[in-house]
Amino acid sequence: MAPGASGEVAAVTWIPSIRSWTLLLAFTAGATSLRAQVFTVGEKTATADLRADFTPTHVELPDKAMSVRGRRDLFRNLEAEQGFAHRVLPLGSILTLTANGTMTPKDEAYRQMVYQKGQSAALGDRVMITALEVKGDRILIDLNGGPYVKHRFIRHLSIGVGGAQTGMPNDGQLATGCRIALVFEGGVPEVSAPEVKALLEPVVDFGVKTGVEAYADTLPAPIKSAIASHELLVGMDHRMVLAALGQPESKIREETSEGKYEEWIYGHQPKPVRFVRFVGDRVSLIKIAALGKPIETRDQDEMAGYFPPLKTRTVKVGQSAAMSGDMEEKSAPPSLQMPGEAVAPGASDHSEKKVQFPEEHKAQPGVQVPAQPPSEKLLSSSVR
Repeated sequence: MAPGASGEVAAVTWIPSIRSWTLLLAFTAGATSLRAQVFTVGEKTATADLRADFTPTHVELPDKAMSVRGRRDLFRNLEAEQGFAHRVLPLGSILTLTANGTMTPKDEAYRQMVYQKGQSAALGDRVMITALEVKGDRILIDLNGGPYVKHRFIRHLSIGVGGAQTGMPNDGQLATGCRIALVFEGGVPEVSAPEVKALLEPVVDFGVKTGVEAYADTLPAPIKSAIASHELLVGMDHRMVLAALGQPESKIREETSEGKYEEWIYGHQPKPVRFVRFVGDRVSLIKIAALGKPIETRDQDEMAGYFPPLKTRTVKVGQSAAMSGDMEEKSAPPSLQMPGEAVAPGASDHSEKKVQFPEEHKAQPGVQVPAQPPSEKLLSSSVR
């Protein structure tokens, strides 16, 4: 994204962190996870990472109840199947998805769950079905290990030696995945593995594709079209550029008076050469050099508001934070005084004072001065 209308790059760039932006936007419509990616289309605001939009499926379900053979075939064809996340999956949580219906939690509750518990898979990440269970009117599907830590009997053992006992109540393992409860009204019908995959499509895509294709499917149509046609836009992040053009042929890191930046170079003569400059995680400048043509330069945002604007601050050399406008006044020096406590006379004097050394002992009549201990130099010479 362009740093400003003048095209100057800020010397110090503040990029919102995962937790700070999520905390800031978790209580507003359009909040996002990870990097707080938001895009606006007309009057409709949607999230880039949490994907506020949800389109129910329309899969025709059989009327016959699930049989023993159908359950066995379902287990055999679904266990260890791999797909790609269509939305951020919360860590150690259970999502309830109604067949051909909506998902709960959703909207604000869904954002809160992702913020509080973290994520087990981001958009486009590969996930795998690690456990499956048919129970009552639902199919419980565990992804990437499920929401619970696997039980181990060794956690219940302890060893005592000399009155001291040691045990393994928790060996450091934590939950690594989540669970999707696929609920059917009236009980689980005789569904097949392809039908279950089709019902899970709003959450997980089991189509045969690469991770780049799965990630591009989660983006808005203009950005998805640009990635499919291998085009670059000012404002893209590293992941989008890699999805569009792959790994660069070379990288250059520079530091100028305007700040630090990284430049990726694609192509070589006689073909057009693309220079992609990153400030932080965002493309701030694109230069395309082709034979017989002037260099094409683009530095204005082309993402149509998909990302929130970067908060930047320019600090000159030798300028303090108070002078730059970030602090109204210089903070007071540290003190041992309690708030409101009166300062002792002379305590506020922070001027440098001369160090006072103890006076040497002088021989006085009738006073015996203790002998000085031998120095290390004398001891070493006597040893020799």
